[in-house]
Amino acid sequence: MSRPAFAGDPHATPMTGGVPYTIERRVLAGVPCLVERPPDGQSVRALCVVYHGAWATKEGKLGVYSALTAAGAAIVLPDSALHGERQDDTPPGLNAREYVWESVRRTVAEAPALLDAAQAIYGAVPVWVVGSSMGGYVAQTLGRTEPRVARVAALITSGVWHEPDVRVPALRAFLDAHRPLTHAGDLAPTPLLLASGEADATFALAAHHEPTAQAYRAAYAQARHPEHVQARTYPGVGHYTSRRMRDDVVAFLLG
Repeated sequence: MSRPAFAGDPHATPMTGGVPYTIERRVLAGVPCLVERPPDGQSVRALCVVYHGAWATKEGKLGVYSALTAAGAAIVLPDSALHGERQDDTPPGLNAREYVWESVRRTVAEAPALLDAAQAIYGAVPVWVVGSSMGGYVAQTLGRTEPRVARVAALITSGVWHEPDVRVPALRAFLDAHRPLTHAGDLAPTPLLLASGEADATFALAAHHEPTAQAYRAAYAQARHPEHVQARTYPGVGHYTSRRMRDDVVAFLLG
């Protein structure tokens, strides 16, 4: 049985920097999500949707960006399509790269309804999108296609999208329609952080980060907002979201 809290020794709760926050499970427009948010009675000033990488789940991002709750953000952690609680939706016959891109395609398609459902609960507040690896593909695409997205952080990812093993026509069409290297101008001038590890063997800097950053810098310069794109690299960091990278994302979103 729950009892009223004593003010001198309140209930133990999840904390970030000494500030309490709440974790809840939601199904938003059919998408299983975990949500980290400010405690009851405190207003939400932004939604931060965080997309995980391939073969990962929403649980892996729990607590990573919780510092944002102290600034009033609700952090929505969805299972991307075909991942986590949604693995049974995987269609047969896909190779590994087609599986990744079918997940991206479906996750992008369902995002507007997910945002509708989230804003119905937490308010019509600005939307930030963060994505790592495969989630970075989603984040870059939503920055171009979803007008509610106010800031994008794309981590340990690529905008090159050279995928010779993807043969499914619908996925080839998705790649051609949304490849950042050729559509970077559609994201400008939305503030963008592109962050990569210098020791990332999955997305080597020369092959992925550098051409992607170059395309975005050119697009943002043409849009007359070169200051809205940041491209950063992290010495010694492989294919993972490092602590410094995470801290830079938090600072970027709150900037």
